[in-house]
Amino acid sequence: MSSIKCDFRVVGPVQTNCYFAYNVDTLGCVIVDPGDESGKIIKYIENKELKPEAILLTHGHFDHIGAVEELRKKYGVKVYAADKERDTLSDINLNLSSQFMGNHMSIEADEWMQDGQEIELLGDTVRCILTPGHTVGGMCYYFVNNGFLFSGDTLFQQSVGRTDFPGGSMSQIIQSIRTKLFVLPDFVRVYPGHGMMTSIQEEKMLNPFAVE
Repeated sequence: MSSIKCDFRVVGPVQTNCYFAYNVDTLGCVIVDPGDESGKIIKYIENKELKPEAILLTHGHFDHIGAVEELRKKYGVKVYAADKERDTLSDINLNLSSQFMGNHMSIEADEWMQDGQEIELLGDTVRCILTPGHTVGGMCYYFVNNGFLFSGDTLFQQSVGRTDFPGGSMSQIIQSIRTKLFVLPDFVRVYPGHGMMTSIQEEKMLNPFAVE
């Protein structure tokens, strides 16, 4: 099993976690949700001498996609997102870039992923888990062998993502968490789109939104 470490930098106006998952042996790197401040992201990559291999997008809101194009162009890597998130990524009203940023962001992924699809990255199996609720095509990425999950704005430490934006649904996000994420092993570490790291066990015990 490959050994993967995870680090992050907080970027952009709403303090988005941009993650770097990297193989400690090869220094191959996956960037998760490069939301803004491409210079800060590039500086981290260069200082660590990492080798970007892919960009994973948990969803299409402006604060998670702002640096995608610069990084894709610089490193020549593919961008992965949920197939059901096509409209959110491309529509300036759905991705909120017109409302919050005053500019127009429109992103096309290179690879559109289906619920339950598995891909190989950094020597690990990555399971793509569709978790609608915050957006229609929210997707979490579960690194099976290393036991961690990038949960985007679906699951936070003792909270859940907002559901008052276009395509949001509180009933859907709770169902997604209970039926898609809480079935993962308790030890799985959860890296959310904002705030602090948590675990499946902690959220099953303490999350006031999702505990039955």
